[in-house]
Amino acid sequence: MNDEPLKTARWRPQPPYPDPLVEILDQRFAKYRIFNAAVERLYTGCRWAEGPVYFGDGRYLLWSDIPNGRILKWEEETGAVSIYRKPSNFANGNTRDR
Repeated sequence: MNDEPLKTARWRPQPPYPDPLVEILDQRFAKYRIFNAAVERLYTGCRWAEGPVYFGDGRYLLWSDIPNGRILKWEEETGAVSIYRKPSNFANGNTRDR
């Protein structure tokens, strides 16, 4: 586990609702759109990221940056991103179980 701070996306004012970045491709799904939901970038610097898993009791999110061989951690309270595990042996997804 590495607590080294990484480059995070700086906060920017969010666009007005509805968020123009959310595009409805099939109108049959329009009823599922949450009107006041917005897209928020938490981090830049991944080559290919996937497998997010949120830990509500710890208030953090983990995801894999596969080509860079690491798992990253975002902390909800501070907004900080750090390396959670490196090397990750190119882990390509995360899950939480008992």
